[in-house]
Amino acid sequence: MRKTATKRGGMIPTQSGPRDLPSDAAPASAESVIPGAGPAIRPGERPTVRLRDAGPDDQPRYAPEWLELREGPDAAARSGELLDPLRIRLANMPGKAGIVVHDLGCGTGSMGRWLAPRLDGPQHWILHDRDPYLLHFAAVASPRSAADGSRVTVETRRGDVGLLTPDALAGASLVTASALLDVLSREEIETLAAACTGAGCPALLTLSVAGRVELTPSDPLDTEIAEAFNAHQRRSGMLGPDAITVACEAFSDRGATVRLHPSAWRLGPADAALTAQWLRGWVGAAVEQRPDLRERADRYLQDRLAACRAGELQVVVHHSDLLALSRPTGGES
Repeated sequence: MRKTATKRGGMIPTQSGPRDLPSDAAPASAESVIPGAGPAIRPGERPTVRLRDAGPDDQPRYAPEWLELREGPDAAARSGELLDPLRIRLANMPGKAGIVVHDLGCGTGSMGRWLAPRLDGPQHWILHDRDPYLLHFAAVASPRSAADGSRVTVETRRGDVGLLTPDALAGASLVTASALLDVLSREEIETLAAACTGAGCPALLTLSVAGRVELTPSDPLDTEIAEAFNAHQRRSGMLGPDAITVACEAFSDRGATVRLHPSAWRLGPADAALTAQWLRGWVGAAVEQRPDLRERADRYLQDRLAACRAGELQVVVHHSDLLALSRPTGGES
């Protein structure tokens, strides 16, 4: 049976089963199997965050195909400028032999594949997600070595990031997340900030939507679609493009030093597959928010998709990366 799932844009088909593993993910040998990395919680796993009321038949929130499409542009967009202050903080954290990283809402693990090879020293990544199938993807395709060749190990924990606590982050060196803040509520962001600052660990939270999109060539309907999409992002208590401001305030109010850096997608002819899926999701959400747009939006979408296929469309989707340096709890700041 085929299912669908979304992540802010693009309704992407997904089909359960081992053949959906990423093409670059080699089958795990007995020596490389990661405890708890399968689709079900196994004996010995230590969930640190409670699942919301989720039944065994719940569909994945995000399709692996969509996450795989966006991984390259995500990697190109993330801010390298925030890594130097992060490295300095990690090097000066007291009593740390190696780095323990909690990756929240890890999806298929793209954040780990981007960040682990950019940090020195032994690393242990703890991957959190509600979806056990995505946890499996993330675990089998995780990096195995750091920038200096040190070993990188991985474990998985299934749970809801909105219920994170400082105790769950005991011993953590770093909390990371990618494309997560804008699908959280104010209360969930406050909970996240309280957990990170309470545990005294920095947080690198990347690719939060900024609510601004630039399409070339432009169209008179661009602004109206963008405004309707942003309103859709704020439904059901989610913060959408307001999330980055709320997160800055939440961390700052708890004593963290916060740095922001832009991290825009810049999509051209080489990214046509991603652009097409993003367009469908972007316009579809706008129409769901404002049904009166449907007739004009249908024509708009077909024109945009035609330009995309012809290699004539360029899109800039603005995001922001946030680095919050909390005061360490066990030593000097």
